[in-house]
Order: sequence, then structure tokens, then C-alpha cells
Amino acid sequence: MEFPFDINQLFSERVSVLDQSLIAGRKSAGRTILHTSVSSDSPDLQAHIATVIDELGRASAKAQQLTSPITSASKLQTQRHQLYLLKDGESNGGRGVVVGFLKVGYKKLFLLDRQGLHIEAEPLCVLDFYISENLQRHGYGLELFDFMLQHKSLEPILMAFDRPSPKFLSFLAKQYCLTQSVPQVNNFVVFEGFFLNRSAAQLRKVPLRKPEGEIKPYSMMEREAVRQEQRVPPWPFAPPHSPLRSVSSRYSPPLSVGSSPSRAAPRAASLSANQSPQSPLIERCRARRTSSLNRSEMGSH
Repeated sequence: MEFPFDINQLFSERVSVLDQSLIAGRKSAGRTILHTSVSSDSPDLQAHIATVIDELGRASAKAQQLTSPITSASKLQTQRHQLYLLKDGESNGGRGVVVGFLKVGYKKLFLLDRQGLHIEAEPLCVLDFYISENLQRHGYGLELFDFMLQHKSLEPILMAFDRPSPKFLSFLAKQYCLTQSVPQVNNFVVFEGFFLNRSAAQLRKVPLRKPEGEIKPYSMMEREAVRQEQRVPPWPFAPPHSPLRSVSSRYSPPLSVGSSPSRAAPRAASLSANQSPQSPLIERCRARRTSSLNRSEMGSH
């Protein structure tokens, strides 16, 4: 990819590494060495670097048929990602051309292993990868990817890949024998061996959450008490000779619509021996609802 300015002035190394500062550097022994040819207080050079990143991001999005770029200078400045940029310094009359880029970053992911267990991990992820169309199949992609692996001291089997294109998957299969992926519910792809080659400190099993259907607002005993109470009309509507007529109204406060898990209308039924209003279980439930009702009435005043 050619630009109307000298690429060699921006990137003195064949492979440069950019981060939030947008200052080109090269990784060496775990440190980023800044190029002396690029000064952080040079607005023209910074603007040109931003232009290169934006153009590469748009070209990558177009190649992947994405609606918008996932790589840009502004995004790189706000995220803790690293962008490896490969150039050919001899092309374009000695002004250089940009061959492609590779963007990586650590992401906290919830993954499924082969047994379907949820695993929490934070691997290094490939987030964007692009080589100019007219320079593909010349070994540039392998050169760039190998450079990143060497400076990260990492094997590709230990990485995750964000929405890899079919072409990228073919590249991984051909160059690194990564063919057997472990199905995930998100957009990331991990391969067989990802879970086997990581220590317990890097992987943590996540306890499964109970399905929403198992969460009940009442215990089984309280729900049964509510059902028993709903079979009998409230005190003012009880039959003339019903024992409920002799019970003080404080034992049977009216049920609000939202106080019961069932909104069905109460059905008239005869009062059996085990449905007595003096049942301790029912009384406890009634007292609890009465207390809640009184508190809500006091709050409304």
C-alpha cells in the first residue's frame, strides 16, 4: 500500500510495533524501543502514522466485508492493543510501501472446553490481520505472524482468534497445523490444545449459573400454604356457618395481586381439617405478608 509521504521516515524498521502512543518502535527483550527518527512532538509524523493505520483498517474491513473498520488510530489510542506493521522499504522509488499489519491484545474470555465446562481465560488474541491483496502469497503474512510470536514468546495454539476469515483459517491450518477448533458461543476461535497447554493459574473454571426457571420467590412450604389459603374465600365472604366467621379478620388480610406467585382467582372450596386458619404454617405466611403490607401502607403515608 503506497502513500504520498515517505514510509521510511515513519518506520525505520522492517517490522514496527505501535501502541497507544502511536509512536513506532520495535520490541526487544520485552521492551519497546522507540525509533529516533520519530519524535513524539512531531505533529506531521504523528498525523501520517494515524493516516497509515486508518487506511490499513479500512482496507482490512473491506477485505473481510465488515460494515465498519475494527482498526483505526483513534481506537488504538484508547485500547491496550499492539499493532505490528510490516513495510517494504525499497519499493515505491525508495519511499517504501506498507505491506500489512497484525493487531493483538489480551482479552478476558469465557470459553467452553471439550467437556462443555465454562473456563475463564485471558489469552493473547489476534484482533485484526491484513496483507495487501497484491502482496499476498509472498510469505509476508508468515513473516509478520512469526515476528509477533517470537517477541511474545508464544505458540499460536495458546492464542484466541477474533472472527477469523476463511482465508485466515486456511493460513493457520497450512502454516501452524491448527485445524481442530473447539466450538464456542462467542466470536472467538480456539484450537485443540488451548486448554491442555495452560496452567491452572491461567485458567479458572466458572461455576454454572442456575437457570432462571429454578429461581422461585417462595419456598415449597410457603407456596403450598398460599395454595391452601386460596381455596377458601376471605373472611367476609365465607359461608354463614363456616368456622372462618368466628375468626377475627386479622387472621385473613386480603391478598394483593402481586403478593402471590399465582394470579388466578381464588376458588370456593370446603375447609378440610388440614386447612384450618390456625395452621402454624399458614399463620406464619399470613403474618409475613401482613407485616409487609403494613410497612408499605406506612411508607405511602
